[in-house]
Amino acid sequence: MEALRPVWPLTDGLDEPAGDALDRMLGAPEWRLILGLLDGAPVGFLAWRDEPMLPQAGGERIAAVRYLLTEPEARRVGVGEAMVSHYLDEAIRRGFRRFDAHVSPGHREAKNFFESNRFKARSIVMHRDDA
Repeated sequence: MEALRPVWPLTDGLDEPAGDALDRMLGAPEWRLILGLLDGAPVGFLAWRDEPMLPQAGGERIAAVRYLLTEPEARRVGVGEAMVSHYLDEAIRRGFRRFDAHVSPGHREAKNFFESNRFKARSIVMHRDDA
């Protein structure tokens, strides 16, 4: 899949090789991975992380979706919705009250998807590439 921003694979994507990165995430206590299935076949995943907030948050932590992928043929059939619903249920059960989802600027489909789940934009990372 081609990134909307050429710098994405260098700054926000998974470490390569991706399989090794996913293995490390599966073994790390701060990461949670959810596999999206369609007719028993894997068609996507959601990876979220338990992240600290600033000290003034009094130790509160945030449940941050860092990666969400659904194969194009599995979109608009509820796989992404099911993964986000599972993420929110699990995070709430673990005591989280704050939730982030990292979306690339210009990725309107992803932004609309999260907005339909009551997320609102709160930050945009600006980038300049002189390469």
